[in-house]
Amino acid sequence: MTRKPDVSCVFVCHDGDGRILLARRSARARDEPGAWDCGAGALEFGETFEEAVTREVTEEYATPPQDITLLGVRNVLRPGSHWVAVVFSVRLDPAAARIGEPHKFDELAWFRPGELPTPLHSQLPHTLAMVTAA
Repeated sequence: MTRKPDVSCVFVCHDGDGRILLARRSARARDEPGAWDCGAGALEFGETFEEAVTREVTEEYATPPQDITLLGVRNVLRPGSHWVAVVFSVRLDPAAARIGEPHKFDELAWFRPGELPTPLHSQLPHTLAMVTAA
């Protein structure tokens, strides 16, 4: 059997005024329940990156992106998985964002970068480093 990496579109949503949107992973989340994280989703066959981000943001936060900016790409190597993460900064209307997938998330909140909640998802610091480097 040949294993290949999967592709994920990771997005850090912001309000254009310095705050970022994080979601707390529910007890039914795939991994790290209770951890705060940005959004992400697998790229589907035939989708552009922007189409995937638009679909995933709308599914997760129940509102479409206002602006999408590519930040970069990183490898995510974890036991039993390998993802190529294409990372984006996405502007959202903060008044419109709400939980669109309650089976994955149980809380959404806006935070200033120096005032992040705990615990953070293990991959989030690596993603946020790409935001601050941009």
